[in-house]
Amino acid sequence: MSPRKSSEKPSETESREGDSAADAAEVDALDVETVDPTAIAPDDVEAHPVMVDPPSDADDEDADDSDAEASGTLTDERLLNKKKTEEPPEGFFQRLIYELTFHLVHPGDSRAATERKALSARIATPFDHGARYVPVLTRKGGVGKTTVTTLLGMALAEVRDDRVIAIDANPDRGTLAERVPRSTAATVRDVVKLVAGIKGFTDFAELVSKDTTRLHVLASDTDPLLSEAFDEDDYNVVADEAARFYSVVLTDCGTGVVHSVMQPTLERADGLVIVSGGSIDEARLASETLTWLEANGWGELVSNCIVALNTATQGTNVVKLEELEDHFLTRVRDVVRIPYDPMLAAGSVIDWQKLSPLTRQAARELAALVVEGVADRPGA
Repeated sequence: MSPRKSSEKPSETESREGDSAADAAEVDALDVETVDPTAIAPDDVEAHPVMVDPPSDADDEDADDSDAEASGTLTDERLLNKKKTEEPPEGFFQRLIYELTFHLVHPGDSRAATERKALSARIATPFDHGARYVPVLTRKGGVGKTTVTTLLGMALAEVRDDRVIAIDANPDRGTLAERVPRSTAATVRDVVKLVAGIKGFTDFAELVSKDTTRLHVLASDTDPLLSEAFDEDDYNVVADEAARFYSVVLTDCGTGVVHSVMQPTLERADGLVIVSGGSIDEARLASETLTWLEANGWGELVSNCIVALNTATQGTNVVKLEELEDHFLTRVRDVVRIPYDPMLAAGSVIDWQKLSPLTRQAARELAALVVEGVADRPGA
């Protein structure tokens, strides 16, 4: 029996697949070089329009956002022409090379200039918040406490971007205001009387004298009877007002350590400077001051303090200063020698620019050490 042929017709899908396979076979059989594009009649070509959506506003915004630069990309490194903004080197030979090469070679600063700038950077270290209180004290008069306070204040004020004030808290008519050009007759007593009317820095600045280094000085009462009345509460009022406008508050303390103003001064202290003369008895009194402070609960303040060794006092030339320094270094953080200077010996107004380079250097070293000791403290 012969097989029965199916009577079913191929489906439409199968038919299309067969046609496609046949067309593909014909295309493969053709030689590409023999195909003539012009042989196709235009009427046999079907045109199929392609619909393209126009770009939306959102797409434009996305494109703009992807190309836009943030303001943070406008950095100094990117925009500044370093050849036009760089500072010329300091130092004779360094500057000579810089000029001879038409500013193409910058050899850097001399060693002295580099050290000076590094010291200035230490002095200018910014504080996170609050004022820093630094009392300057001694148990003996005549060793240069007020002079050291002035030098320290000038060295700080000349370099720092914030404000520095020195307060004369001597109960026996201090002379701190006489070390700078006196521009006002106001004293600490006036601050206490006018505290309710001090609304801003301008009001307070009218009560202080100013130096060319930008140091501000608040004088003590000139009448000893009135000065004696300057007590603990008065000092707190003055110190609080000073802290509103100044980042560094130096206090020129009176002679001795038992008067009423000393307690609030030490309670506020973030750092401390002890002044000692170069003679044997002066050094002993300074060392005894450290002992008194340790015995009364100020041991941490002592270990962080700086001793300013004034070598301009009598007897210094016959004393082994190295031995004095070694002694104090066993008790305090550091020691700075203050050299003899004719301008300081006169006891009058101190002109910072007219001081000897050695004196200015010593004051700057003292300032740098003080800043390093108080920079990390919490402040007021």
